[in-house]
Amino acid sequence: MVRILMIILPVLLGHGFLMAQDSRTVGDQATVIARTEAGPQNRKAALRAFNNHPINRYYDRLIVEYEERMRANAKKYKVMARKMKKPRYSDPSYFGHKRKPKKRPVGKRKYCQECEIVH
Repeated sequence: MVRILMIILPVLLGHGFLMAQDSRTVGDQATVIARTEAGPQNRKAALRAFNNHPINRYYDRLIVEYEERMRANAKKYKVMARKMKKPRYSDPSYFGHKRKPKKRPVGKRKYCQECEIVH
């Protein structure tokens, strides 16, 4: 019984692989010839129809919106870079404070909850 299965099983599987559809074969040869023989006017009409298709207009609008967002972001980053040059951000003695913290005498120093440093 096992020998019979060992003989029949590869034959059945091999037959299935032989009958499988090849993904690289082109469908109908007449459609391929018709596509290659399309004239310039047909191409222009097809291009016009392609460009006016609602899906393409939708994606074109998305691209324009993306470019506008990028311009707005560039402007925002420019403003942020200008703010970062102020002493509050560039001077290390500010410790993240809005105003420079006081330097108290050693015995009177307090714990700062904002920067977690005693000063």
